[in-house]
Amino acid sequence: MNQPALSRVAPGVASRLFHAPAALAIIPLPLATNTPRPAPAAGVLRIPMNFQFEVTPATPIPSSPPPATVAEGVDLLRQMLEVQKEQLKQLRASHDMGGRWKAFLNRWQDEFPDLAGACRKALPAIERAYGQLMAELTDTVRRDGSDALDSDFALQEFLDRYGMRLAQLGTIINLVGPLAEAGPQGESQGEAT
Repeated sequence: MNQPALSRVAPGVASRLFHAPAALAIIPLPLATNTPRPAPAAGVLRIPMNFQFEVTPATPIPSSPPPATVAEGVDLLRQMLEVQKEQLKQLRASHDMGGRWKAFLNRWQDEFPDLAGACRKALPAIERAYGQLMAELTDTVRRDGSDALDSDFALQEFLDRYGMRLAQLGTIINLVGPLAEAGPQGESQGEAT
């Protein structure tokens, strides 16, 4: 029985090969391979197979809306500008901490009439205590060197000595300072004279 070689198969013969005798087998091969193809065994015809799939969407694609008129576009831009102005006002109000503290002082003016002045007087003493503690901390680190905080015990002792006091003084300064600045400025000028 004479089997056709791969080089003798002409294009269009593949359709006739499906009716070939049972001794002839067709083995599909992938098209892109980097490995060399082995020589076909006797009675085996290798033909590469190509497939193409086309998928269409199940739902129709909506058409674009008709273009708006120029007047509608201008009106839309004006509305967008008004919304942006409102958002900017809200953003400024939320970031105006001075206004928040002024409102606080005005709201409690009857019960704490001299709160802003008292904060103004107390703030320098609190800042001085904070500065002294920071100076002590930096002197300790400079004196003991950078290796002084390498052990867990030394680090814990350092944090116990300075950490909580600095954190609390910093918080107090961040609360008293804005109240001192939010009060009427005439009080500090009247006290200074």
